[in-house]
Amino acid sequence: MLKDFAKRIGYDDPLEIYLSRIESLLLSDYKITKRAIAILLLQEDNEMLDRIKDKEKERAEEILKVIQEAKAHYSHPLSYIISLRRQKETNRISQAVMSFKKAGKVSFSERLSKIMMNPLTGGPILLAVLYYGLYKFVGTFGAGVLVDFLEDKVFGNYVNPFVTNLVSAAIPLKIIQDLLAGEYGVITLGVRYAFAIILPIVATFFFAFAIVEDTGYLPRLAMLVDQLFKKIGLSGRAVIPLVLGFGCDTMATMVTRTLPTKRERIIATLLLALAIPCSAQMGVILALLEGRPLGLIIWLGVIFLVFLIAGYLASKIMPGELPTFYMEIPPLRLPQFSNIFRKTASRLNWYFWEILPLFLFASVLIWLGQITGIFNFLVKILEYPIGWIGLPPQAAIAFLFGFFRRDYGAAGLYDLKKAGLLSGNQLIISCITITLFLPCIAQLLMNVKERGLRMGIAISIFILFFSFSIGYAVNLILTLLNLQL
Repeated sequence: MLKDFAKRIGYDDPLEIYLSRIESLLLSDYKITKRAIAILLLQEDNEMLDRIKDKEKERAEEILKVIQEAKAHYSHPLSYIISLRRQKETNRISQAVMSFKKAGKVSFSERLSKIMMNPLTGGPILLAVLYYGLYKFVGTFGAGVLVDFLEDKVFGNYVNPFVTNLVSAAIPLKIIQDLLAGEYGVITLGVRYAFAIILPIVATFFFAFAIVEDTGYLPRLAMLVDQLFKKIGLSGRAVIPLVLGFGCDTMATMVTRTLPTKRERIIATLLLALAIPCSAQMGVILALLEGRPLGLIIWLGVIFLVFLIAGYLASKIMPGELPTFYMEIPPLRLPQFSNIFRKTASRLNWYFWEILPLFLFASVLIWLGQITGIFNFLVKILEYPIGWIGLPPQAAIAFLFGFFRRDYGAAGLYDLKKAGLLSGNQLIISCITITLFLPCIAQLLMNVKERGLRMGIAISIFILFFSFSIGYAVNLILTLLNLQL
């Protein structure tokens, strides 16, 4: 009986014709059937495309023409068409050989799953996750309690004074003293930012993210935002790299490879570079706006509006296939704390090995910039747009830091806030602008690697002018409305 079913498994007539044409052109010896190879080729499997170019030589070009003809015949990607055919055939076989009992009572987890994916009820659930998981836990506990303890008590009272005295006594050269323990020293600034400000924020974010991830909520979030994302040229699948961007935008840019079309990959890369703050930057921003709920709402509203408008305009400007989306939804489950701690520890290990050297390198670059005068020159240039958006000149240093590391810049603003140099309005404007500001060097290099030099540079130039334009507009609106937040 199964043999009869196997004989009847197939695709629609046009697709079968293209499969047969490709099979007839495959003359080399392969370890799998020619039909399987033809299906992989129609799905544009990169490894198989490389193999036929190597093995089939003169026939490879003709095979590629058949693939293009097949793509032109359908309005959706061939991988999507093939998946639908397989699903239809699977359903046909299962209905013929299986019997189904009447569905029993719907479980609580199934009802909760539907509630999470319903736009009317899923939206408030998402806001609750963001508020309690990020704002309260990361912003208040991580960026408030833990940062205050590590920066003020540990580094402020013990580490920095000890290092400064030790370096001053052991090294007579002032230039080396400045490198290690000066205002922008490797230890007094780089290590302090990494351990006292960024580490507790990143640790609490990774812990909260691991809980959300382990429950199975992310696929439901993808289903929830799918219709909205289609308006900006993406599908629900893009929620994965975009959510990962809240951990690290550089890593998330690499994950955009999983998106099916070039158009989606470019739009996602732009949005990651423009409107998605990494975990450390977002945590510091939440700390900056801590105790200012209206400021938090304005910051979140402006960033979300920019996200939607930038995505919508990019989807209208860029040609390409419309996005499609299908995803298997895993069952909801209670998070296992062994998994959560393992994931958090693994990501923190990545943080130390990947990010800490960048902080130290950035401190060295700033030191070199100081002794050569380049750093002060760039700060002077940045003071002009900083003044246009209503911020004090000292904020130019924080924005320049932001180019080395986005969280580095946010941490610089945190220092200005503690020094009382930023008013309520200035805090909101600075948080909005630095969120939209240039991607850090690591993300810029990843953008160039993934999207090409011209596209990577174009995205950065657009973001540079756009971020200050939005900051200027927000400052102007607050001034015209005479709002003091």
